[in-house]
Amino acid sequence: MSFLVTGLGNIGTEYAGTRHNIGFSVLDAWAALHKTSFSTLRYGSLACIKHAGKQVWLLKPSTYVNLSGKAVRYWMKEESVPMENLMIVLDDVALPFGKLRMRAKGSDGGHNGLKNISLLLETEGYARLRIGVGGDFSRGYQADYVLSHWNEQEARELPFICNNAIQALELYIRQGIDRAMNLVNTTDSGN
Repeated sequence: MSFLVTGLGNIGTEYAGTRHNIGFSVLDAWAALHKTSFSTLRYGSLACIKHAGKQVWLLKPSTYVNLSGKAVRYWMKEESVPMENLMIVLDDVALPFGKLRMRAKGSDGGHNGLKNISLLLETEGYARLRIGVGGDFSRGYQADYVLSHWNEQEARELPFICNNAIQALELYIRQGIDRAMNLVNTTDSGN
């Protein structure tokens, strides 16, 4: 049984360490725990780990956040991953910094990466793990905010947030989305 966990982010050094790239940060940390690395392949960078006897593909699309659907659709088909085994990891400005929220399906909530994935998969019926990046920006400056780098305190806390996200993802793989949502969404994983 294969899973595809896709972290959303933008490629390029200018985007490394930005709020919008927290999906990439989580997958990088997870791959490092398994002492594996990413290979640059079609539409993204891919790594494979094993968890609870299951094959887990970690995907960082190279198509930029707003066009992530192309990479997700391609690798789901390439690795025969069923829709119920797809998880998207992304930033969320509506959640406090570090707060995790897991859902089995839902709307894009204004996130252009999810919007594109839903468009190309022709469904909103896939799981997602939203990670709060805070919302300390003035009206009309959301894009600048999510593309900005972490402040010093946030950067210190980021490894703990990534670890919490990895634990949530592992729970999802071991016990399924319903059990994982019950635990993740009731745990105080942030402010």
